[in-house]
Amino acid sequence: MATEEDTKLPPYPEMIMKAIEATGDSNGANKSAISNYIESTYGELPAGHTELLSHHLNNMKESGDLTFLKNNYMKPDSNAPPKRGRGRPPKPKAPLPPGTVLSSPRPRGRPPKDPNAPPTAKVSSGRPRGRPKKVPRTTDESLSSVSPYASSTGRPRGRPPKMKPHMAEMWT
Repeated sequence: MATEEDTKLPPYPEMIMKAIEATGDSNGANKSAISNYIESTYGELPAGHTELLSHHLNNMKESGDLTFLKNNYMKPDSNAPPKRGRGRPPKPKAPLPPGTVLSSPRPRGRPPKDPNAPPTAKVSSGRPRGRPKKVPRTTDESLSSVSPYASSTGRPRGRPPKMKPHMAEMWT
């Protein structure tokens, strides 16, 4: 009968590293090759083996224990420069002298109004803002001399009204 110590598996990162070493390929090993090696070497695996393998491979890739290139996982090359992240690298910051207290950066947006501040006088040119109001002409001279329907030619403004059919019969 198998005891608990016999069925206990080594940690996944250790099994993954052994699987990559066992392939001996300079290009590394893909996920299915790693999984096949672990299954053949360690036999009984937990029910969620594929999910656990994926999880540990992603964690090892993000921590830098493994590199991922062309769908293969491999040990990082110790001579290779560290892989740079995406985007522009940050500017180097000048070291601050000791004892300097950093203030918080200026907040974004417009500062709030001070409720206790006295009201300020508005600067104006004497005119109100915006388009001036239409003022109707109310003088008697302007009404009698100019009719809203007649112009200087004697013809009313605008398009003439459309003739109605029953009115057209009367004209013909």
